[in-house]
Amino acid sequence: MTSPISPLALDDNLASRQAELAALIQRQCPGDGLHGSAIAGLDLACATQPSLPVPTLYRPCLCIIAQGRKDVRLSDEQYTYDPLNYLVASVTLPVTGQVIGATPEQPYLSLRLEIDPALITSLIADIGPIGVPNPGPRRALYLDRLDTQLLDAVLRLLRLLETPRDIAMLAPLALREIFYRLLHSPQGHRLHEIAIADSQGQRINRAIEWLNLHFDQPLRIEDLAREVNLSTSTLHHRFKAVTALSPLQYQKQLRLQEARRLMLCEGLEAASASYRVGYESPSQFSREYSRLFGAPPLRDLARLRSSA
Repeated sequence: MTSPISPLALDDNLASRQAELAALIQRQCPGDGLHGSAIAGLDLACATQPSLPVPTLYRPCLCIIAQGRKDVRLSDEQYTYDPLNYLVASVTLPVTGQVIGATPEQPYLSLRLEIDPALITSLIADIGPIGVPNPGPRRALYLDRLDTQLLDAVLRLLRLLETPRDIAMLAPLALREIFYRLLHSPQGHRLHEIAIADSQGQRINRAIEWLNLHFDQPLRIEDLAREVNLSTSTLHHRFKAVTALSPLQYQKQLRLQEARRLMLCEGLEAASASYRVGYESPSQFSREYSRLFGAPPLRDLARLRSSA
């Protein structure tokens, strides 16, 4: 299990910034749930009670909690974070999230900011070598300690939500600073490796993108390895090092999450959804669906609709 980086209490400067961040988020959230914002790629979340585990797909993103706590699971690994620590996904990952710290008096308040790989690449080109270590393949999901420099940049971005006329001019500047701070953080090499052209990390990212586009098609590891110019053994080893999943396990989670969306949002029956995402056997689909979501399709969908 991966726990918060440090149990130390917030210092006064950080605490005052956290309080402002929480107030900014709460003013922009009309109620519980995930809410989009006027800034592209920035979503805000509020919850007044703990949630059930929710399987979802994290695209490259920075997640910061202003108030409360959350667990995120990647395969068998657990990442627990809070206002002291932020979470980064440097590639697209199927995860399960669960709010574990929230009350009506102290709601869970957080933000999720999409990471633009093109902007990361541009920053690396502009700032030149930054002395990033190369420890080999590492998890694309990680926690790091929040500091006042990163939090100040995030606050500048969120304050723009209250002056919308300034967003077009000033948001790109705040975003560049936020990603600059991430690159210079203790774990910045994880973002750096994914963004370097033709690195093995970038090739794994290409394999992940290919799977997200073709998850409904039969998968042959040899074809995927050829697609990203890696040997099959290197692809398998590095893919699992980055995602905690084999390519086949990753594809399965993509299929099941898309099938759930098709049934919930488009009204497809389980058999139709299973065929749409690439399953040939509805019974196999039902078994694997139950393992991931904790209940067969009909019961899971009934539970989701009753809690909506």
